[in-house]
Amino acid sequence: MEKLTQQEEAAMVAIWKAGKGFVKDFLEVHAMPAPPYTTLASTIKNLEKKGYLESRKVGNVYEYTPLIAEEVYKQKFMNGFVKDYFSNSYKELVSFFAKEKKISPEELKEIISMIEKGK
Repeated sequence: MEKLTQQEEAAMVAIWKAGKGFVKDFLEVHAMPAPPYTTLASTIKNLEKKGYLESRKVGNVYEYTPLIAEEVYKQKFMNGFVKDYFSNSYKELVSFFAKEKKISPEELKEIISMIEKGK
């Protein structure tokens, strides 16, 4: 799976939010400031070429459907991120946020509780 640019990720978030649809539908749910129609249309075509979307022609326009679920993308992205930046260690990731004071001791306790309940 090819890595997405920030622009492509923003488009995919709008597409996942809409479920499926046309470029105009994705513009309506795109984070602000939304790109121009032609820019988004071009980005969507690139996403289709990369295998993230499929299209079908409806009259004079194309309807797009995601080929990858948002959760699957998040999982692949996070696995790659942790591998590349934290020596494939989620412990190192959490430690980094704790050291940077981006996560409080209370939040860490909540995470531990969530993990224990998930077992």
